[in-house]
Amino acid sequence: MFPLVPELRSVLEQQLAATRAFEQRTGSVVPWLFHREGQPIRSFRRSWVTARTKAGLADRIPHDFRRTAVRNLERAGVPRSTAMAMVGHKTRRIYRRYAIVDEAMLREGAAKLAGFQYTHSPVPRSSHSRRAPRATGGAREHGQSHGSGR
Repeated sequence: MFPLVPELRSVLEQQLAATRAFEQRTGSVVPWLFHREGQPIRSFRRSWVTARTKAGLADRIPHDFRRTAVRNLERAGVPRSTAMAMVGHKTRRIYRRYAIVDEAMLREGAAKLAGFQYTHSPVPRSSHSRRAPRATGGAREHGQSHGSGR
């Protein structure tokens, strides 16, 4: 099982309904969720170019969206092992190639650090609250060395 965000689930359910309707109309069984008149999609290049142009993203490639997915998983705080499984990366090395840090992430990190420092600011200690060094009576603590110096 792969958990889906509601929007993606809705799109896939609509596509499944369209595929089932095609099967009913034609009396055929289509083993693919995405197809062209019951036949497997061999290439989606032309469709991709048309879709990205209509969306105003003419310079995008499919891996740009994979990077976006990885970045969103990172921002959402999803554990890396879970994120890797969700996007299909088998090694951390490949995952890191997609986990590109952008300016927004840097600003978010700085804001988190500032919030942390504000809530965890050290309390200044007075000169009277310092602990005295522990005395164990060992030779090293008194500047004496015996033997090999270990």
